[in-house]
Amino acid sequence: MTDTECGIRPTFISPPSVDQELWPHVGSSLSLNCTLQLGDSCNGNFTWLKDGKGKQDLYGEQQSVWNGLNSSERFLTSILDVNLTTEEDFGKFTCQFQTFSASFTLHKTDKAGHVAAVLFALCVVAVLVIGSILYLKCRLSARLWYRNKYGDPEINDGRLFDAYVSFCPSNIDTKFTNFILKPHLENRYNYKLHLDETSILPNTEPSAELLMNVSRSRRLIVVLSLAYLEQDWCQNSFRDGLFRLLEISHRPIFILFENQYKDVPAEVTQLLNSQRGTLKTLLWKADSVSPASEFWKELRLALPRKISLVDGKGDPQTQCQDDKDPMLTVSSEAADPDPDGDLGVRRNLYKAPPPRMAPETHAVDREPSGDVDISDLGSRNYSARADYYCLMTEPEL
Repeated sequence: MTDTECGIRPTFISPPSVDQELWPHVGSSLSLNCTLQLGDSCNGNFTWLKDGKGKQDLYGEQQSVWNGLNSSERFLTSILDVNLTTEEDFGKFTCQFQTFSASFTLHKTDKAGHVAAVLFALCVVAVLVIGSILYLKCRLSARLWYRNKYGDPEINDGRLFDAYVSFCPSNIDTKFTNFILKPHLENRYNYKLHLDETSILPNTEPSAELLMNVSRSRRLIVVLSLAYLEQDWCQNSFRDGLFRLLEISHRPIFILFENQYKDVPAEVTQLLNSQRGTLKTLLWKADSVSPASEFWKELRLALPRKISLVDGKGDPQTQCQDDKDPMLTVSSEAADPDPDGDLGVRRNLYKAPPPRMAPETHAVDREPSGDVDISDLGSRNYSARADYYCLMTEPEL
């Protein structure tokens, strides 16, 4: 732009840029403001052009001239009202004063309706609901899959049983333990259980037999029925007995019956709930009979991970250590190809020469020799399997 007869160069106050782009919606209205700062000797009006042509009568225009704080400053303003009713109303609007001009380019955009926003919100809610349902239905199955794939199998720990089951010899408890719990865990998942219907704490103190049996088991399961709670140690001090059980067993499992739960003393349920981090409480319901119920899934998560073995391969403890001892394998017919050795010892045995016999005095004095050759006993390995046999010392008892 160059100076004119106005004496100074006119400056556009509005629009901020010489070519301004706008994206209004169809059906909206705009007021295009074109303001120019002039010198005191400049006179004239704005001329509006649409797409390089003259303005149509459909658009209203208001022009005004006003002075600034300084008497030498004059401002020329022109406001063009545009109603965007059709696609033809969009385009380039130019306000021109002599050789100075500024433009407004109106681009058409689709009006953002509420339908898309509502559909998006419904989709988000549906995803959250489906995700919550899948989490509630599949969380235990997912945890079981992860545990069975990456969990610790707990082998080579010297334990003979997977769980020690303590129950009361009542009609309901015996049927549940022998006809539901034991067959399901042993036949379906190959767990090995040790059942005990005697009082687990007869004198509120663990007996030596109890300590031995529990130490041979990886978990402790207590069928906590109303008949079980009628035992002396439960009635006298269930709290002290529970803490003793927590000392001798890692995270014991307590099974309660739903139809008896309301009759369980409040102090018992409160104590079990307060120890959720150190024990596991399961509730047997009417729908827990199904193998796919949450009861069996939670019980399997509380029990150790099992490893599927090929038939005839023996216990994983002996299998992992490549033990050929016929006393520790399933089939003992041809378990040890070297009967002269023991515990898998494979070495050359050198026997000492036979002992010298005393000169024969009389044929009657001679007796059949019953001596056994024990010259190779020193080469055998009789070290105890500390990882297989569970030994208890007197201080521990």
